[in-house]
Amino acid sequence: MRIGLYPGTFDPVTLGHMDIIQRASKLVDRLVIGVAINRDKGPLFSLEERVAMVEAECAKHAVPGGPEFVVHPFENLLIDCAHDVGAGVIIRGLRAVADFEYEFQMVGMNRALDASVETVFLMADARRQAIASKLVKEIARLGGDVSQFVTPAVNEELRKKFQ
Repeated sequence: MRIGLYPGTFDPVTLGHMDIIQRASKLVDRLVIGVAINRDKGPLFSLEERVAMVEAECAKHAVPGGPEFVVHPFENLLIDCAHDVGAGVIIRGLRAVADFEYEFQMVGMNRALDASVETVFLMADARRQAIASKLVKEIARLGGDVSQFVTPAVNEELRKKFQ
């Protein structure tokens, strides 16, 4: 079984994330969406809320006989999370050159820790390249319309947070 790990904070999960999830699911039999507990980022949504949102959005894309989606919270090293879930590949999305520079460093460190785990990059869909959770939260906080960046369910969760 080919198992892939797509890690992130998903604070909140955006249409950009969902694009990568859908495309990554074509490459593996089981896609584990690793929801990072990153206290340094000061997430808007709790871990439980982020996990629930990702689970709900992935459930909408599950098909009988298709790839399995598993949502897995983690706080350890990414490479250790990959070991924990049995992933042979880490999947990362790239939006711009700045993403590549950071990801390039991460791949080097992960390969030094375990060269048997590969990293695959998926370029963001052109329509989704500008979407970043940080910007979505800022727009929502200031009362802007984020409906083109997130699903209706996530939009409602953002609305509740900033009410």
